[in-house]
Amino acid sequence: MNQVIKRDYYLNQLIKVRNNGFIKVITGIRRCGKSYLLNKLFYDYLLSTGFKKENIIRFSFDSADDLNKIGEDFIDLDIRKEKVDPRKFLNYINSIIKPDERYILLLDEIQSLNCFEKVLISYLNNELIDIYVTGSNAKLLSKDVITEFAGRGYEIKLFPFSFKEYLSINDVDRNNALKDYMLYGGLPLVALENDRKSKEYILNSLINEIYIKDIIRRNNIKNDSYLEEILNIISSQIGSNTSLRKLQNTFKSKKNKNLAVDTIKKYLDSFEDSFMISGVFRYDIKGKNYIDSQKKYYFTDLGLRNSRLNYRQSEMTHLMENLVYNELIIKGYNVDVGVVTVNEKNENSNYVRKQLEVDFICNLGYQKCYIQSAFSIADADKLITEQRSLRETNDSFKKIIITYDDVIKHYNDDGILIMNIFDFLLGELD
Repeated sequence: MNQVIKRDYYLNQLIKVRNNGFIKVITGIRRCGKSYLLNKLFYDYLLSTGFKKENIIRFSFDSADDLNKIGEDFIDLDIRKEKVDPRKFLNYINSIIKPDERYILLLDEIQSLNCFEKVLISYLNNELIDIYVTGSNAKLLSKDVITEFAGRGYEIKLFPFSFKEYLSINDVDRNNALKDYMLYGGLPLVALENDRKSKEYILNSLINEIYIKDIIRRNNIKNDSYLEEILNIISSQIGSNTSLRKLQNTFKSKKNKNLAVDTIKKYLDSFEDSFMISGVFRYDIKGKNYIDSQKKYYFTDLGLRNSRLNYRQSEMTHLMENLVYNELIIKGYNVDVGVVTVNEKNENSNYVRKQLEVDFICNLGYQKCYIQSAFSIADADKLITEQRSLRETNDSFKKIIITYDDVIKHYNDDGILIMNIFDFLLGELD
């Protein structure tokens, strides 16, 4: 990668938390650019501020050359299915560090170091050492480690290229860029490749040779064909209400085999922990409680989802909903799926309870809004359908409909903000 890819949104987050006494943990799906952010962009920034090169210690736990520095063999560790010996790493760092000098540790793929929590905590009380680490597994980092650090872990979540970043590195008009982005996603290796066949080859290789193998190894999964079938089912059902029981029944119909609900949950958790997918809870807006029986699942990268299905299912409605969800997460919103229960008459004039869905409830600090993703609102009837659930919330929070249609951003007579997909992806929710 000769071209310098600016990721200023994330770089600025790292800059803001320098020397704050926290361990900075950069998390995200493998190959989304964590190492590039830490060891290229942030490293270059540190040098530009005058920080001494010899006092920036970079170490990657999946690098054969770096492991060799501490007497570990990359191949041998893989064969034995072992992690790096923490004593060897600590001895190496202690041999480099001089008293009364400031150091910055940039540690890549930290989950491959045994007892890494204890190692990092051992440096917390040294005010002369500022620590930054990356990791590709939420179970090891986002959940356990932040807790282990007793409030002194600061997580920065890195994602594949947003569409705005993607557009900045591809010299094509935005309409064609968006079509490609929704088909092949924003993983840097893919986004920087111009040939479509090469994009498809990279995506397929990443899924089969990196992500799935990594999940199997980390979670000690015995039947990888079952794991992959669950992934196929989730891939075909993005944006659909999904329960463990429903997945069990679908698996039974496809494979004619029984798979325990607990096993399915383990598989889903492993996909979420590797940042491949996100499970979003449904929230009863009027009842003000979560509905635990169902979730919606979205892919962190649309290219991975489409590749998994061999590009057979390209329903723009579902792809756009996934795209909107990802952008909301990138923008920093906490997101739930909303449910509004209403009473309405059926054909027999009897009142029945019906659940309407708000695609996304978005919270960012004190800001809250509701969003509907509508691929097209070409006529009045479609608009009425899309905004009904928003109106039924019966509150004053901002309500937005995002559409693929070429519309001018405006508020309609019902006070609902209508914006096109480019206004949303390239701007803010205002």
